[in-house]
Amino acid sequence: MAAGLPDPKEIEELLLGGELRYNRVDAVRLAGVSREFAGRIWRAFGYPSMPDETIAYTEGDVSALDRLRRLVDDGILDEEGVVRLVRAFGQTMTRLAEWQVNLLRSMLTHDLAETPSAEAVDTVVDIAEKHIGEFEPLVVHAWRRQLAAAGTRALAAAATRDNGDPSGRPMTTVGFADMVSFTQVSRELEEIELARVVEWFEETAADIIATCGGRLVKTLGDEVLFSAATPEIGAEIALTVAAAIQDETEVPDVRVGVAYGPVLPLMGDMFGTTVNLAARLTSLARPGAVVIDGELAARLEGAPGYDVTRIVKRPVRGLGIIQPYVLRRTDPPAP
Repeated sequence: MAAGLPDPKEIEELLLGGELRYNRVDAVRLAGVSREFAGRIWRAFGYPSMPDETIAYTEGDVSALDRLRRLVDDGILDEEGVVRLVRAFGQTMTRLAEWQVNLLRSMLTHDLAETPSAEAVDTVVDIAEKHIGEFEPLVVHAWRRQLAAAGTRALAAAATRDNGDPSGRPMTTVGFADMVSFTQVSRELEEIELARVVEWFEETAADIIATCGGRLVKTLGDEVLFSAATPEIGAEIALTVAAAIQDETEVPDVRVGVAYGPVLPLMGDMFGTTVNLAARLTSLARPGAVVIDGELAARLEGAPGYDVTRIVKRPVRGLGIIQPYVLRRTDPPAP
């Protein structure tokens, strides 16, 4: 341990909210679960494997195992369902935790590659000691908000199926926004400058998607995937993102591809031909432009504020010959 830095064990216990007091055998016995069940749960959470004799678990770990065991015992979920639930939490929280630590480091150093000083680490520890109890409810609040939104979307999708959707899957508007010449830009910029460009792009796209009433499905550095319940919302997101990025001179333009059709929602992501088509349409768009498929074009026909122009049919990998359309505004966006 570097001189002047806090004891890692003390930091770990502070952030875990409890003392490390149990080894693997004790935690399994106290929670009343099998060794195999506990192993699957800890792997799904993303925890490293520990030797049986290592003191690495808190009362919170035992309580979590006990709660999950009761979900199975009460017949709410089977073991596979519990593991999938835990994996969703683990993967989401891993990214959230890394993001938060990097945010704190960026407040203390000008370069994320730079090792924080002992004084800077002490500042972070002091913030954690005084305010972690205030941060924790925000996580639950955000989760409940997103859970309510996801539940509403699921109910809307169920209503669509009841009204005769032949695919049996939710009909969704799906779009990709892809930064132009990102590989070249990544070679020209320093790492910290590139990180700022990507962060600005992701923040701008996320804000627009949320404001318009869509959902940010995932970010891939130079690309974002979004979805919308209606064609009009999807069109508004696509055009607004393209225009906002185009107005920023220090950030490369984006190409946006949008398609409408059935999708398979799975583990917070989306899959299917509609998603693949939206991704392929981005390669057909010029910088700053939005290209859509025939299904979305048909649903936007006659919609006020939008102009849909058919362009030359193109072959795309895995989907054959498709008929793309360019989407533009006919009126300026509402203030």
